Amino acid sequence: MPPRHASGGFLHEELPSPEEEWAAGKALRQKVPRESHAGWKAGRNRPDPVKIVAASNEGRLQNLVPIRHGRMLTSPFAFLRGSAAVMASDLSKTPVSGMRVQACGDCHLLNFGAFATPERNLFFDINDFDETLPAPWEWDVKRLAASLVAAGRHLGFKDADSGRAARGAVRQYRESMTQFSEMPAFQVWYEHIDLQSMMKRFVRPENRARTMARIEKMRQRTVAEHDFPKLVEEEGGAYRIRDNPPLIYHGPRQQRADFESIVMKSIKHYRKTLPEHHRVLFDRFKPVDFAVKVVGVGSVGTLCGVGLWMAAENDPLFLQIKQANASVLEPYAGKSVYPNHGQRVVAGQHLMQAASDIMLGWTMGEIERRHFYIRQLRDMKISVTVEALDELGLKNYGKLCGWTLARAHARSGSPAMLAGYMGNSDVFDRALEKFAIDYADQTERDHKAMARAVRDGRLKAEQE
Repeated sequence: MPPRHASGGFLHEELPSPEEEWAAGKALRQKVPRESHAGWKAGRNRPDPVKIVAASNEGRLQNLVPIRHGRMLTSPFAFLRGSAAVMASDLSKTPVSGMRVQACGDCHLLNFGAFATPERNLFFDINDFDETLPAPWEWDVKRLAASLVAAGRHLGFKDADSGRAARGAVRQYRESMTQFSEMPAFQVWYEHIDLQSMMKRFVRPENRARTMARIEKMRQRTVAEHDFPKLVEEEGGAYRIRDNPPLIYHGPRQQRADFESIVMKSIKHYRKTLPEHHRVLFDRFKPVDFAVKVVGVGSVGTLCGVGLWMAAENDPLFLQIKQANASVLEPYAGKSVYPNHGQRVVAGQHLMQAASDIMLGWTMGEIERRHFYIRQLRDMKISVTVEALDELGLKNYGKLCGWTLARAHARSGSPAMLAGYMGNSDVFDRALEKFAIDYADQTERDHKAMARAVRDGRLKAEQE
């Protein structure tokens, strides 16, 4: 709409009403019908998934790459978790409505979990943003749905049950987006799932006591009493991170005479990325030791580490230092606006999460100019145990993830337009259920292709 002058003399642009945005989203169905999202069929020119996996190893620590492959080979579900680059390539060939949000980029069910906010409340939210980038909203929803079917198959469920879990997650996403479209903008940003809401809305009554007991046990674990004795040993009167090769070890670069000065230059830059009041807290701690730490599935081989800081003898701080490469979405969604991919991760996390770690920041390595982001290693983090889920548990967990993803997308996109496109019927839900089942089939084929590549010697895999 053309701009107009208000009586005060300021230039204003008329803002569309939620009803108008809803109608605009609905109109997009004419160009991209909701049914067009159904199913998945690989094109004849589909890139070789094994080659994509191999290409994604560039720049990783080559001694850890076989561990990455070994973890991916444990099941098709594990392969899906570790092959975000493969699915990004495939998703780029699927229909999109044209609306973009701040996307997670690696939105599978194990990249959600509970953690402590700065106020020490437990929130449930997305907890992995290595691939975050502005991108089509459909890509996150499709990856989440596909991961639920892959997880259901991993657990031995029938596709009817796994498909219902995927459809339930998408329905929750769609209905939650409608609710967010009716809220004032600030209220959307204030929305969150805390412990009480999670228990009431997504946990069956007969499981609440057991779930609550597990959460309370995690809450009582302090860094000093639990993590410190497990991760640290005393050596010659000094504290040192305990080696547990090949998962935790001190790297050869630490033998360099100038190692400490190199690390401290990077930490000095990281400190500047923290808000001033968080710097005051950080400055109470002094660096003690650093070690390489292997994490995740898709992240294995990237340069990740753990650092130990101490404010007093029984007052430790563990920071995870994680390499940030270009997002797997970049070839299809465009380059990041940030010069440092650690900054990209931090900015995306702040935009999508209801509350973020107060130690979250970024830096650049002094030796090879790698990009990193830094956060607390553990802060009452709780993740789902997939193997403990039954069919109904998977469905309820999928709904929890669907609500969370909708809230994250509503913070950067137009919830009314998104809701208008999806509508009030289950057309979109069923289309993505079909996509999720078909893509789980594709994942199984890709998993077998990777296993053949290992047998043929094209890839090396190491089981832990």
